[in-house]
Amino acid sequence: MRKLLAVALMTLLPFGAVAQELSEDQIKALALEAIRENPEIIAEALSVLREERNVAEAAAQAEALVRQRAALESDPNAPFVGNADSETVVVEFFDYNCPYCKRAADNVKALIAADDDLRIVYREWPILGDGSEFAARAALAARAQGKYEDMHWGLMEMRGRAEEASVLALARSVGLDVDQLVADMQSEEVNSHLATSQQLARTLGFTGTPAFVIGDALVPGAVPLSDLQGLIADARADEENN
Repeated sequence: MRKLLAVALMTLLPFGAVAQELSEDQIKALALEAIRENPEIIAEALSVLREERNVAEAAAQAEALVRQRAALESDPNAPFVGNADSETVVVEFFDYNCPYCKRAADNVKALIAADDDLRIVYREWPILGDGSEFAARAALAARAQGKYEDMHWGLMEMRGRAEEASVLALARSVGLDVDQLVADMQSEEVNSHLATSQQLARTLGFTGTPAFVIGDALVPGAVPLSDLQGLIADARADEENN
């Protein structure tokens, strides 16, 4: 409250008037008088505080991205597609029951098809219930049988919610040994991937799916293909300049 009042006063009073030490009672009295005379000051003060918070959050996210770069781009426990040697990396966080993720999947497919110097790293991040976690575990466990991509794209194209019965039906249809799959779903590798996804998403400030990391850009939500391509171009330009 003291900061809000100080900011409110700053929008109306000269710098020297607010820079001096004021008691709590003096701040309150001046603020109440200013608000009575200029009610719009509250909106202006809140705007200033929001901007300060946004700047601080952006700085914290940028610092977190630097610290987590290796975990994001080079985790051997994360599936990927594309050029294994590429320095241009797109990291995608997703949930198979997220309709926006399914829309974004078409853009990811287009990126893969059009760019042979790109690596896309998949971070399974099931946040929409038990069915989502079952699906994520099944997809990750399918890696042991060389069928991750079959499960991944099958789940992305699945109509309706991914639940235990529909996920296992898909597993059978792509030729997986379902008994082995179910056993592998509780493996240390699967548990570690999901825990790492949760930790990374929280550290980077993501609150929902899909979310992308492209170079130094944190991209929450589904965005047009042209935006993804522009961010990839920016990331490549940064690589060339560094």
